[in-house]
Amino acid sequence: MSGPGEFTILARDGQARRASLVTAHGVIQTPAFMPVGTVGSVKSVCPRDLKDAGTQILLGNTYHLYLRPGDELVARRGGLHKFMGWDGPILTDSGGFQVFSLQDIRRISEEGVEFRSHIDGSKHFFSPEKVVSIQRNLGSDIMMVLDECVAFGADREYTARSLELTTRWARRCREAYPQGSGDQLLFGITQGGFHLDLREKSLAQLAEIPFDGFAIGGLSVGESTAEMYAILRHIAPMLPADKPRYLMGVGTPMDILTGIEAGVDMFDCVLPTRNARNGTLFTSQGKVNIKRAEYREDDGPLDPACRCYACTHFSRAYLRHLYVSRELLSYRLNTIHNLTFFLDLAAQAREAVEQGRLGELKARYSAVYPAGRE
Repeated sequence: MSGPGEFTILARDGQARRASLVTAHGVIQTPAFMPVGTVGSVKSVCPRDLKDAGTQILLGNTYHLYLRPGDELVARRGGLHKFMGWDGPILTDSGGFQVFSLQDIRRISEEGVEFRSHIDGSKHFFSPEKVVSIQRNLGSDIMMVLDECVAFGADREYTARSLELTTRWARRCREAYPQGSGDQLLFGITQGGFHLDLREKSLAQLAEIPFDGFAIGGLSVGESTAEMYAILRHIAPMLPADKPRYLMGVGTPMDILTGIEAGVDMFDCVLPTRNARNGTLFTSQGKVNIKRAEYREDDGPLDPACRCYACTHFSRAYLRHLYVSRELLSYRLNTIHNLTFFLDLAAQAREAVEQGRLGELKARYSAVYPAGRE
């Protein structure tokens, strides 16, 4: 019987892979999109909604859950799965991105990073060992190492120093949780900014550490789409071929398809849920701004091609009414729809890779979702 960490490539289409990853709470079929449940909840929807939409794995965040309600409290409740009522796999980000976004209230050292809570200003410290301990308390299926996410525009000298620090921290995370010591998986995170040789150096260093998977960090941090794709297309195929590959925090439809084309297996992004709350909905015909007056008396479904609860039960007119009235149901239905769209996109990509048609799928989506930052 296969155990957590077993990664099996089932089909290929160029660099693209169709694979499966075994975790303690189930098998993930890749390529996979992960809805973001930062504080143990995907905003406005419940676990049943997520299951119905086709969610395989959720993302939670170490920084936020550590501050509130606290990882030790979650552990006393039986772990994050039990606490939030989700029985499928969970990946937890180490909180590095959140901590390093607090530029004015954090201080980096060799030992880790000292920061002040965005909630109450209290002082805290994350070491590589600490973030592993927090994630073990949360009981996530996939843990991420502590890394420094370098801002776009950082100079080469700083970026080079940063990636070396990230490597040392990554090694300490692995030492704090030796491979095979439990059912949780630990992924390393490559950095290197927007310098191809530094990206390669980061990857070479991390590949020497026995991680269960590898992530690409430090993208979608203010760069152009062309700059991001140049890094992605260069480094993704170089990640260890026998391990899952994860592109962190990147997720327009074309970002996902471009990532899959480059060999990435896993994605997460707040885009579908955040845009849902702002009334921007993704459909097979392109984006719809549901607040527009043109939908005031539109009795048609949001997207006739969509299987979600919102599209099969309600009209555009009703969805617009809910949104302009600021009814809470608006956020739920819009989120259900957008998540279904992104999860179905990943499912279509899995099928396309199996059939050798990923290029056709990408061409179809590029006609209505041209590449560009949201």
